[in-house]
Order: sequence, then structure tokens, then C-alpha cells
Amino acid sequence: MPEHKKSCVVSAPGKVLLAGGYIVLDREYSGLVFGLSARINVVSHPIQPTQGVHLTEIVVESPQFDDDSWVYGYTPVQGEGGVKVTQLDPGTKPFKPNHFVETTLNYVLSYIVSLPPKPTFTTITPAKFIILADNDYYSSSSASPSPARRFRHLGQTITKANKTGLGSSAALVTSLTGCLLSTYLPPSLFSLSSPSGRATLHNLSQAAHCAAQGKIGSGFDVASAVYGSCIYRRFSPSLLSSLPPSGTKGFGKAVVETVNSSDWDQEINKEETDLAKGLKIRMVDVTGGTATVSMVKLVNAWREGNKPEADELFRHVEGRMRVLAQALKTGDEPAIKKAMSEVRKLMKTMGERSGAEIEPGSQTKMLDEIEGLEGVVGSVVPGAGGYDAAALVIRDDEGTVGRVNRFLEEYSQREGVKARLLDVLGEVEGARVESWDGGSWEEL
Repeated sequence: MPEHKKSCVVSAPGKVLLAGGYIVLDREYSGLVFGLSARINVVSHPIQPTQGVHLTEIVVESPQFDDDSWVYGYTPVQGEGGVKVTQLDPGTKPFKPNHFVETTLNYVLSYIVSLPPKPTFTTITPAKFIILADNDYYSSSSASPSPARRFRHLGQTITKANKTGLGSSAALVTSLTGCLLSTYLPPSLFSLSSPSGRATLHNLSQAAHCAAQGKIGSGFDVASAVYGSCIYRRFSPSLLSSLPPSGTKGFGKAVVETVNSSDWDQEINKEETDLAKGLKIRMVDVTGGTATVSMVKLVNAWREGNKPEADELFRHVEGRMRVLAQALKTGDEPAIKKAMSEVRKLMKTMGERSGAEIEPGSQTKMLDEIEGLEGVVGSVVPGAGGYDAAALVIRDDEGTVGRVNRFLEEYSQREGVKARLLDVLGEVEGARVESWDGGSWEEL
């Protein structure tokens, strides 16, 4: 490990797209996204090889899950190709790939070793990176979990865990990218506290996340992971469409040129986003999860065949989104309630016309009842909709939280579902460097 950095911790928040689902995929429109207090943390530690043994390995562990660790070898690629990362067979354990981790390593390490003026492979040294996710990223088997610590062990492999839809993949890629950059680069080349450092983290995380997903998405989730709450307008897809595959000639040089390009044209407006004192954003887990890709295909197909109608609906969604952002900032409860209600109606209409279950009937029933509780200002099925965690705007007092919890307990028994209020809160801050005393993650 380079002398300037022995270990570090970088965290990135989850997200909730309160308004702008589907329209945010189009650069003509924007989305209102809030960061969440649930974070994914990545901790780096140096690996000390035994005397006389030269290692070129990076170990990534996710100790909250059963047997989830990955070992990678890394080698230089000729012709300005950067670094090629290869997962090594552990021998004693089943061979389980992690596409998001491996893709992020390929992109970030290639960027690091390809930086001018003197690209060098020796910048990368053996290290271990530990991924720790706050509990609310995953549904609990209990309706009322009482975790003994911040990062509970989930008792299963990561592929079998039910996600709550808080943006874990974007938070993972962003925090791992930030930790790799902070570990291997001196502060003069990368610092999360500088605007240029955040721009590097954003652009590189977007590139890696899109590659891992196999498509160029809107990027609102990565933008929120880096910058926190904002009104977001996406970058032009053409920025990433010409990157060669990782591990090929010219890849490292292309990643540096793309990430450091002045052509990035996303718009991230933080000035118009805030949450007034006395209000909180809370999430309700309904223990499900949504096949977002298939729903996006349905909406896109409907829009292609009904563009004038779709564009008019999209414009209405954007208009209500901006009204909602202003109302949340000023704390105007009637305006918040009206705007969220109108967003719900518009998104439900979009779902009915496209055939996508954007606000399923069971979600409508639950949210309509919740909105009748004192202290609940408004509700919405965020993002792409479906059965991911629903979002509430509520008054920040114990009485309101108690009423919502009692309702969800009764509703779960009555409807035969598992619905619970997550601990996570909406927050403004994005990725950050965390303090770390070098102790065991199990002590946290």
C-alpha cells in the first residue's frame, strides 16, 4: 500500500426518487432524488505479503453474508489497456462471481494506472476491501427486527437476500470507487472534499455502474450516491457508448479521457432540494422487490407508440416534481400533500396505459390508508414503482411514527404481508470519508 494511505473508509448513501420515475431516463426531463441515511461503507486494509512472496491480489469481502468473499488477480494490459482483473478460484468454496465488484475494479484500477503524466502499474498494491451495508438495504425475516448492531449478519448468501430497493448497487459501486481512489491516489490527485474529486468520483462511478448493468441508465442513483439530494437531469448516453471493453487495447487511456472529459453534461441542482425542519422522509418495506428492467421496457414501448400523449404526461410529472421540491423545502404541508397526490395519479395513469405495475393495487390500498393517519403528509411509490419500499413524508415526532408503526403491524396481520417502517431517513449529504479506528467490523 502506498505510504500516503494505509487504510480508509468511504461511504455512499442509498436513494429515493420521489418524483420523476421513467421521465428521468430522457434528458428533456428531470427527477427529484433524495439521499438516504442508509449507507454502504467500503473499508480498505493493506495485505502484507510474507517475505519473498510477491502478491498481485485484491480481496473483497462482504462479511454480513454467508461465504461471500472474492479474490482477484490483476495484470497490466498492453497497448494502454489499463488493468485486467481476473477472479481467482478459491478452491475450497463455490466459485461465485460478483459482476458489480469485478467491473468496478476493472474500471477504477485501469483509470488509476493510466493517469498521466507517468502511468504506472506499480501504483496498485495488494489490499483487502470490506463491504458493509446498513441493515435497511435488505428485508428482515422478522416484521419487527431489533438488530443488535449496525451491520447485522443476514444468515444467507448475497444472491438470496431480499433487497428493499434503496439503490444498493449504485451505493456499492460509488463507495468502492471512492475507496479505491482514496487508497491508491494521493490527495493531490483525488480528494472527496474537492469539486474536481467529486466530479471524478461521479463520472467514473457512472461509467462502471453502467457497464456492470449492461446498459446506459439515467444515472440518478449514482448521482445521488455521490452528491446526495438533488434535482437531476441525466448525462448524454453518447459519453459512454464508445468505450472499448475492459481488458482490451486502449481501454485504460479511453477511461481516463472519458472520465476527465469536459463534455459531461448532467445537471445536479442541490439548491432547490432540501427538507424543511419538522418533516422527515421515511420508507415502508413491503418485502418484495421489482423487476425494473421489464417495467421500463413496457413504458418505453408505450411511449414510442403514443408519443404525443406520453410527452404530455411526462411534462405534467416534471411540473408536479418541481412544485413538490419547493414545497418540501418550505415545509408547506398542503402543497406537499397535493403535489404527491398528483404525482401518484400521474404515475398510476402511466402504469395503466403502458401495462407496467407502477403503483400496484396493493400499494394503493396501503398508501391510501396510511395517508389517513394524523401526521402523514403524503406518500408515493418512488422510482420505477412496483413493490420496492414506498416513501412517506411525515411530521418528525414520536406520535406520528408510533401511529404509522401500529398501522403497519395491524395492516400486515390483516392483509397477510410483511410491511414495516424502515429506520432509514431522507438526508442531503452524498459520499463521504468516514472515520475508522482499525477495529473489527463486528464491533460496530
